[in-house]
Amino acid sequence: MLTLGVNIDHVATIRQARQTVEPDPIAAAVLAELAGADGITAHLREDRRHIQERDVEILRQTVRTHLNLEMAATKEMVGIALKLKPDYVTLVPERREEVTTEGGLDVAGNLDYLFGVVEQLQSQQIPVSLFIDPDVPQLKAAAQSGTKFIELHTGKYANAPTADDQARELGSLAIACDIALELGLRINAGHGLTYWNVCPVAELPGMEELNIGHSIMSRAILVGMERAVREMKLAMLGLPF
Repeated sequence: MLTLGVNIDHVATIRQARQTVEPDPIAAAVLAELAGADGITAHLREDRRHIQERDVEILRQTVRTHLNLEMAATKEMVGIALKLKPDYVTLVPERREEVTTEGGLDVAGNLDYLFGVVEQLQSQQIPVSLFIDPDVPQLKAAAQSGTKFIELHTGKYANAPTADDQARELGSLAIACDIALELGLRINAGHGLTYWNVCPVAELPGMEELNIGHSIMSRAILVGMERAVREMKLAMLGLPF
């Protein structure tokens, strides 16, 4: 059954804009779960621009579904994950000057290093997901890394300028899903998904979880968190929202 992981980073973005205590991403996580979220995702970036260590520590104690910790594959972050023990970790690329995550992880170009990171985390019962583009060499490298999951980067699909471009990018995602299943990888996806483009991705073969943040938080500002989460779950099923 397809599940929804709600990314709460941008609640923390608003808080950090004023360096204050509100809005609290912990409260947002509680409301998201009450509305039917199947998991909570938080990205602890090296520059701490939104989510803070305090946030992930409390989330670990309070999340009742599952906690997905997004992070760079650095020694510092691996140490935090080993101490925190989230339900799973998604390794993503990071650049301090980027507005949001740009592109997928280059697993093929860093296979030896990532193999060690994946092994270190999974040996402590923390499943690892690799955030990658729907690219055959990256899929094959992900399988070689020993990771349990991949998260397909849906940014090119979400940002496609025309319907034809979007159809082509959806085709690339579908091919990537078929290859991932052949390689024994479990499949998540995310980045740029909205109420209007999520359904075709939700219907891709083998898709297990969609991690969505910005679109849900944008809607929640207008209609409230619980309604925003409920309506995204309807959109994933292709139902009116």
